[in-house]
Amino acid sequence: MQQNIPEVNEDPAGILSQVKCFALDMDGTIYLGERWIDGAKAFLERIEASGRNYVFLTNNSSKNAAVYVEKLERMGLCVGEEKIVTSGQATIHYLQRHFPGKKVFLLGNALLRQEFSEAGIVLEEDTPDVVVTAFDTSLDYGKMCRVCDFVRAGLPYLATHPDYNCPTEDGFIPDAGAIHAFIHASAFRYPDRVIGKPNADIIDYLTTRVNAERSRIAMVGDRLYTDIAAGRNHGLQSVLVLSGEASLEDVRDSEVKPHLIFSSVREMIPFL
Repeated sequence: MQQNIPEVNEDPAGILSQVKCFALDMDGTIYLGERWIDGAKAFLERIEASGRNYVFLTNNSSKNAAVYVEKLERMGLCVGEEKIVTSGQATIHYLQRHFPGKKVFLLGNALLRQEFSEAGIVLEEDTPDVVVTAFDTSLDYGKMCRVCDFVRAGLPYLATHPDYNCPTEDGFIPDAGAIHAFIHASAFRYPDRVIGKPNADIIDYLTTRVNAERSRIAMVGDRLYTDIAAGRNHGLQSVLVLSGEASLEDVRDSEVKPHLIFSSVREMIPFL
């Protein structure tokens, strides 16, 4: 069925008034770099004042939860790690269920490696059982050669998330999807399973972290192919904000349409 494009900054069906928990993307939705998107702090305050909950749900696996907490505190928001849900955490959850005790080659930053180790995941550089690729901003050619060798050899190959680019204050930088393309060009395989948005595994993990039915959770983000698809495909409400990657023209060209569209989270405040 053809999905209609909703009017911008409108909620005629009162969808937002029924939401119990807001799952908020971070980059491009709440902030860009170290700068708040205008009105984002007031939006978070309004959610809490209305007696509802929010969590930050990010595909960015270049950082662990503690780093996000520290960053938000620098920006003037004090929250605990219980507010942070990352694709890295969801990948750990998936490994614990499906590859218990297996040795993992992790292409990821030191912070993510620490998070994996603290969760009991055994990291292995030479004889792994499973390959996991993340958003590794410490990449070098040696790492890429090694991961391509393991993927080429046929090991199970997981990825934390699919995003091609990560928004910053100055534009975009290559993200995990670009790393997958590099690996595919050499090893001729894409990941067997991608954990992060828009896929089911991160939403399954989210529901273990928040006390709300899926229909009462709103996925709010700036990307159609991750945030909005995650909401649409897995029973959540989906809210696109135009403060990051996607434009209205992108919405018109996309098969996936959000339930609601707002210029930014600031324009959502009157509907909460």
